Amino acid sequence: VRSKTLGARGPLGEAKQGRVILATYLIVTLEMTFLFMQMGVMPYLAKSLGLDSVGFGYLQTTFGVLQLVGGPIFGRLADRFGTRAALILSCASGSVFFLLLSISTSIPLLFLSRLPAVFMHGMPGAQKVITDLTTPSQRADALGKLGLCFGIGIIVGSVLGGVLSTKFGLRKPLGVWFYIPFCFDTVLGSSARFLCKDWKSNLLISSVLADTGGTSQSGSVFSIREILRLMKFPGVTEVFLIKVFAGLPLGLFLIMFSIISMDFFGLEAVESGYLMSYFGVLQMVVQGLVIGKLTHHYTEETLLRLSIFVFASVGLGMALMRTVWHWCIVAVPMVFAFSMLGTITDSILTKAVPSSDTG
Repeated sequence: VRSKTLGARGPLGEAKQGRVILATYLIVTLEMTFLFMQMGVMPYLAKSLGLDSVGFGYLQTTFGVLQLVGGPIFGRLADRFGTRAALILSCASGSVFFLLLSISTSIPLLFLSRLPAVFMHGMPGAQKVITDLTTPSQRADALGKLGLCFGIGIIVGSVLGGVLSTKFGLRKPLGVWFYIPFCFDTVLGSSARFLCKDWKSNLLISSVLADTGGTSQSGSVFSIREILRLMKFPGVTEVFLIKVFAGLPLGLFLIMFSIISMDFFGLEAVESGYLMSYFGVLQMVVQGLVIGKLTHHYTEETLLRLSIFVFASVGLGMALMRTVWHWCIVAVPMVFAFSMLGTITDSILTKAVPSSDTG
């Protein structure tokens, strides 16, 4: 049903589809830019408010827990009310997040600013758009380009955050967050009409799949039963566990990387920003030049095994690194494994479940 729907759009539909995908890439780039602007200056802001490394760890853990809890809810909202509604919710939550952050003058306010993160899932929302608008053969490459946008966001955001905080103080970069709603409203407005049509076509597909037992849209927004139902599809549980357990150590490292830069490497905000931008350059190279070619020559299962093997080697390298130069060397295979694992697992999971359940 899905392939027939995609194929019936014709040249005009393909043109609209391309514009929506480009708008989605722009949304992700903007969101990642602003996110990494605050991420680079956050440890220095927390330290200026009297928060030590342990307290900052609790702050980052709070952010991670909220993201973990909100992820399934956001996915169900996207499945039930459409991708556009979910993206608008994500952008609105991001605006509130940055607004609260910009007025955080105490530690309690700093923790309070984390609350909107429960619905800040622009990247998963963008992945759903890509999944809905591409065929299975195009999906891995299209999802890989999202990583390219992620890399651009790291580069621009990290450098801007470091430079602005050095020249104007810690609070100047945070004031930029007030412009986020206008950026996102402009991008979403340009693609709103087509996204509405896409939402209607998704409902049509969902109803057909429901008739064949493929999905269920009648449950609550957050349903353990729905999650368990999706886990029963062939291969979903195995790939999901690989994604979680392989990505967890790296996720913990990246969450605390700003503290590592400040306390272990002894870097200032601007130097930490340049280091993160190096990470972004590697991300762009891998996503833009490497992953797309590899997905055309090797199977997803082979690439998944390769990324896991590289991840294991990266863990050993991270345990042995002592200087910034060591980190720069370890970052190369780490970015490759991180990008490859994310792209391949997302592609496999979206192919394994009905299109109405990709959220």
